Amino acid sequence: MEIRKQKGKQVGRLTVTEQIDQKHQEDLQRLRGFRLLDDDFLTKCFEGDTASIELVLRIVLEKPDLKVLDVRTQVFVENLLNRSVRLDILATDSTGAKLNVEVQRSDKGAGRKRARYNSSMMDANLLKKGEDFDKLPETWVIFITENDVMGKGLPLYPIERCFSGTGERFEDGSHILYVNGAYRSDTPIGKLMHDFSCTDAGDMYYGTLADRVRFFKESKEGIEIMCRAMEDMRNQTLKEGMKEVALRMLAAGKYALEEIVNISGLSLEEVKQLKADRSA
Repeated sequence: MEIRKQKGKQVGRLTVTEQIDQKHQEDLQRLRGFRLLDDDFLTKCFEGDTASIELVLRIVLEKPDLKVLDVRTQVFVENLLNRSVRLDILATDSTGAKLNVEVQRSDKGAGRKRARYNSSMMDANLLKKGEDFDKLPETWVIFITENDVMGKGLPLYPIERCFSGTGERFEDGSHILYVNGAYRSDTPIGKLMHDFSCTDAGDMYYGTLADRVRFFKESKEGIEIMCRAMEDMRNQTLKEGMKEVALRMLAAGKYALEEIVNISGLSLEEVKQLKADRSA
C-alpha cells in the first residue's frame, strides 16, 4: 500500500520495501552510536581477531608478553541440570590459560556472584572424565564495566582467594578481575577505557581497536555484517519472547500443544522440548 500524506502527516501504512528501508536507516543510526562497551558490538569486533583481545588482555592483566592463541565469542557453556551461561569472549593464551572477558553497562549485570558462577562454569567444562585435577588450567573472569562498580576510584580490582589469617594467596589458579570503564588517565589502562567509550574510531588511541571499529562502522562489508547481526538479534529477542509466552501457556495447563504452536509461532518440536525441560 502506498503512503498517503495529508498536511505533512503520514497516513496509511508503509509498503514492505519502505519498512525495510526504514529499519535499515534505524540500524545505521544505531550502529553509529555503538561503542566497545556495547557487548554485541564488542563481540563482533573481536570475533576471530586475536590481535584486539591480545591488546586488551596485555593491558588489563599487565602482562606485556601475553600471547593469545585462540579467541571465540558468544560461547554457550551448557549446564544440563541447572543454569547455563553465554560468555561474551573466551580466549586461550600460550600457557593454556582460559580467559573470559565480559562487558557490562549495567552494574547489576556485573554482580560478584555472577563472576563466581562464570568461573565455576568454566572450571566444570575444562576437564575430561578421569582427568587429574592438576590438569585444570588457570582461569580468568574479567568484567569490564561502564561504571566504577566497586566505587573506590581504582582502574583495576583483582580478586584472589587467600588465607584469611595471613593474607597469603591460595594459588588455585582461579582469578577474577573487575576493570573500571569510567577510569581515565594518561596511562595504558586509562587510554584503553577511553577507547572503549568512543563512538568514532578517529578519537581512539589504539590503532588495533580503531581499525576494527572503523571496519564495522565505515566499510560496506562491515556495515552489512553488523546490520545482519542486528537483524539476527531482533529475531532472537522475538523468539525468546515467544518462548516465554509458550511457557506461560504450558504453566496454565489448559492449552493443547497445537494451540501453543499457533499462538507462539514456535515449532511443535520446540514446544515439546520446552514442556520436557519444564517437567524436568
